[in-house]
Amino acid sequence: ANFDTLLQNYPSGMYVNSLLAAKYFKVSQEHIVVGNGAAELIKAVTERFSHCRTGIIYPTFDEYPNRLPDQNIVPYIVSTDDFRYTADDIMMFYADRDISLLTLVNPDNPSGNYIPKADVLRLAQWCKERGIRLLVDESFVDFTDGHEQNTIIDDSILTEYENLIVMKSISKSYGVPGLRLGILATADCEMISHIKRDVSIWNINSFAEFYLQIYGKYENDYKQACRTFAAERERFHKMLQQVPFLHVMPSQANYFLCRVTGEYTSARLAAELIKHDIIISDCSRKRHMEGHQVVRLAIRSAEDNDKLVSVLRSL
Repeated sequence: ANFDTLLQNYPSGMYVNSLLAAKYFKVSQEHIVVGNGAAELIKAVTERFSHCRTGIIYPTFDEYPNRLPDQNIVPYIVSTDDFRYTADDIMMFYADRDISLLTLVNPDNPSGNYIPKADVLRLAQWCKERGIRLLVDESFVDFTDGHEQNTIIDDSILTEYENLIVMKSISKSYGVPGLRLGILATADCEMISHIKRDVSIWNINSFAEFYLQIYGKYENDYKQACRTFAAERERFHKMLQQVPFLHVMPSQANYFLCRVTGEYTSARLAAELIKHDIIISDCSRKRHMEGHQVVRLAIRSAEDNDKLVSVLRSL
């Protein structure tokens, strides 16, 4: 109904859009900045820390290490069978390593590993005491069980931990990647001001701005959808466990990382599924996952999930 108007007019500037985002996430306007997708904000933040030693937990979302010089990355390579790790594991590993920034994707991509909110705040305090910035990407947190209590985009938390930077891709959880929307939240107002100056004045388009304006009308529907999704994830997990050549790892995200066993490799399984018009992610080529036969399966509608399981059982 609003297509022509949105197409033919400029969006508002950064000030108005940050007000919309502040209302959307219930934080102060000076604590939030809107990005043309999280990718734009990842670039802006990592450029500020490109000269610093940065802790990266592998496997991870590759956009973070790809934006940093290799010589400044201090890698924590998770070596457990299911790629699980805890806040205590992170603190133990980096206790005697000199870093200025620590990145945590939570739930992680591609493993689906999730560190509970209380433990993330313990990690934030640990970093604060050591003068380390903690960057938490919670793009997938809305998929977690009890998601409404799990976000750390909260003014009281941001104010208590000024060393905390929270990234969120609206594309992921709300299913609108074409709009290119992401936000960054921190109580470090100097950083927020710098990023607002760094990005272009019209960094999001009119359609994305309109989405921010109307989201509130559908908030209750969204919360119900998240609960429905969590139930479908549990059902899908049980079905996948019955596939004999897959070891399915626990996940709190909208995907499962699976180890491929038996006669299949991850590449061969991906090739087989393409014959059935199903595309999966072969993760064996991701950095620090070389040699692991692993694939990532998206959790979709019940119909799509049933189709995937049916094809897998037929192989």
